[in-house]
Amino acid sequence: MQRIAKVLSRAGIVSRRGAEKLVLAGSVSVNGSVINDPATKVTLDDEIMVNGRLVDPPEKTRLWRFHKPTGLVTTNFDEKGRFTVYDYLPKNLPKVMSIGRLDIASEGLLLLTNDGELKRHLELPSLGFVRKYRVRVKGIHNEALLDKLRAGIRINREKFRPMVVTLVRINKANVWYNIEITEGRNREIRRAFDEINMSVNRLIRVSFGAFELGSLARGRIEEIPTKFLERNLKALTS
Repeated sequence: MQRIAKVLSRAGIVSRRGAEKLVLAGSVSVNGSVINDPATKVTLDDEIMVNGRLVDPPEKTRLWRFHKPTGLVTTNFDEKGRFTVYDYLPKNLPKVMSIGRLDIASEGLLLLTNDGELKRHLELPSLGFVRKYRVRVKGIHNEALLDKLRAGIRINREKFRPMVVTLVRINKANVWYNIEITEGRNREIRRAFDEINMSVNRLIRVSFGAFELGSLARGRIEEIPTKFLERNLKALTS
């Protein structure tokens, strides 16, 4: 048996906290009876309804690698009418959620899952899953400035965790770096470089935890094999 909030989260209906609010608001019923205790436990055989709509039992956990191109926003709906990741994905793909985001100008590895609990777990800042990026920056290479990022830069009242910053090569007008972060704040790398007067003009995520972009072509999506996923899930969720 599992708590109702976890079941709704796994099914991608709402976050755990959102599920608790729905229960307290009287919007959730189990086997025809409205529940008001967020700690209520259910089984996969129970009939669960949210606002009068039947909730399908959670499916087997699945995970996909998507090589996100630039020009797409990572959201279900964009009020500005821009193309989203979900507009781009194959129509035969089941309902999926992105794990973290990449802004419209960024590209590379975007993980997608049908399991809201896995999404929540991988996004928790406290667990510190490493995200690796290849980043092209306009500006002059300066180790003293980069040391500010390595120490954990503060922007206004926001303190960033230390970044791993490694020089790859210097071109005429740009510098390439390998960057590792463990938080995934909104536009974290771009904002950090802006703060030291360097401008990111290309950002490619190459890995998230144990999952890598590899040679996956831009715009392609590929499901992560079940055995590899199960092997890594034990480490991810332990």
